[in-house]
Amino acid sequence: MPAAPLTTSPDRTGASPSRGPLGAVENASSAAILKVLRVTLHTGFAALLGVALVRVLMAGSPLRWLWAGVAVVLAGVYLAGTVLEKRHAEGRTSMDPRRFALLWLGLVTGLWAVLLAGSADFAWLAFPIFFLHLHLLPRRTALLTIALMTVAVIASQWVASGAPVPHVAAVVGPALGAIFAVITGLAYAALYREALNQRRAADELRRTREELARSQHEAGVLAERERLAREIHDTLAQGLSSIVLLGRAAEQSLAGGDSTAAASQLELVQRTAAENLAEARSFVRGLSSPQLEGSTLVDALRRLCAATETGAAASGLPLRCRVEVDGDPLELPQPVRVTLLRAAQASLANVREHAGARTAVVTLAFLGSEVTMDIYDDGAGFDPDAAAAAARGGGGGFGLRSLRERVAALNGTLELESAPGEGTVVAVRLPLEGR
Repeated sequence: MPAAPLTTSPDRTGASPSRGPLGAVENASSAAILKVLRVTLHTGFAALLGVALVRVLMAGSPLRWLWAGVAVVLAGVYLAGTVLEKRHAEGRTSMDPRRFALLWLGLVTGLWAVLLAGSADFAWLAFPIFFLHLHLLPRRTALLTIALMTVAVIASQWVASGAPVPHVAAVVGPALGAIFAVITGLAYAALYREALNQRRAADELRRTREELARSQHEAGVLAERERLAREIHDTLAQGLSSIVLLGRAAEQSLAGGDSTAAASQLELVQRTAAENLAEARSFVRGLSSPQLEGSTLVDALRRLCAATETGAAASGLPLRCRVEVDGDPLELPQPVRVTLLRAAQASLANVREHAGARTAVVTLAFLGSEVTMDIYDDGAGFDPDAAAAAARGGGGGFGLRSLRERVAALNGTLELESAPGEGTVVAVRLPLEGR
C-alpha cells in the first residue's frame, strides 16, 4: 500500500501531526504542497488509465473486453491500497496496510505489465507508477525497476509503430519522462522529510513548553509554601509563643493571688491574639503586615518595642527596648518595609524568649543608597556555628533561615554576631537603588 506521503497519514513512525505554532506553519506550506502532489498523482493515474481504456475499447480489438477487465482490476487494486492507507492514517482502522506495501506495488506493476503487453495505450501509466517505486523501494532498487519499465515502454511503442527501427521520439520521450519522474520523486521525498522535521520540531517545542510550564508551576507552589512558612513563623508562631508564655504568667499570678497582674496579662493575651488574627488574614490575602497600614516603619518599630517590653514584663523579665534612627527617614518600598519589620519581630521575639537580656536596641539607618537595621541585645548570647549545625540537623533555626531568604530576595545581606555571654547583634542591609 502507499505509505504516508502518498496519503494524508502521519509520518512512518506513527507520530500525529503537530498542533503547535510550527505545525501550523507546516500545514500552511509544505503539507499543502504534499497534499497537492498526492492528489495530482492519484488523479493522473486515474485519468491515464481511463484514457487508455477508452482507446482500447474504441479500437475494436477482439481481446478488448479482456484488457478492460484487467484495467478494472488494476483500478480496484490501486484504489483499495490508497483507501486502506488513508483510513489507517486517520485512525479509522487498526490494521496497518503498510506491511503489504511491496505486495501491493507488485500487483499494480504486474497488472500494468499485462496491460502494456496487450496495448501500447497503457504505456503512459508507467509515469505515476514510477513515483510509487521511488517511494516504496530503496533508491537503487527503484532506479533499476524504473529503468526496466522505461525499456518496456520503449519496446511497446516500437512494436506498436511496426517500424524496423524505433523512432527517436519513442525513445527520447519515455527516457525524459522517467528522468523527470525521478527528479520530481526525489524532490517530493526531500519536501516530505522537511515536513517531518518541522513536525518533530513542533512536537519537541510543545513538549518543552509543557515541561517548562510544569516546572514553573512546581516552583511557584514551592515558593508559595516558603512564603506561608515564613509568614507563619514570623507572625503566628511568635504570637502563639507569646500567648503561651503570658498564659503561664497569668496562671502563676492567679495562684499567687495577684488578680490585677493576671487581668493585665490576660488583656495582653487578647491583644496578642487579635494582632495575630489580623496578621493571618493579611498574609492569606497576600497583603502587607497590618502594623504597617497607615503607619511608618519607624512608628511600627516603636510599637513593636513597646509590645516586647510589655510581654517581657508580663513574664517577669525587666527588658527595656528602644528604637534609634540615623539619617533622614525615607519613604521605603513596601517589600523593604515588610522585610525590616519581620526581621525586627523575629529578632526581638528571640531576645524576649531566649536571651534573658535587660536591654534591646533597634537602630534604623537611612544611608541614601541603602537602609540598614541592627538589633542589639545584651543577653546571654550563643555560638552561631553550633546553632547553624543544630539547624542543619533539624534542631530548629527556621527563623534565621527564613530571615536570610527574605533578605536575599531583596538582594540584601544579613549578618549575625554573637558569643556566649556577650549578647547578640543582627545586622540587616538592604539596597534601595533601582527600587
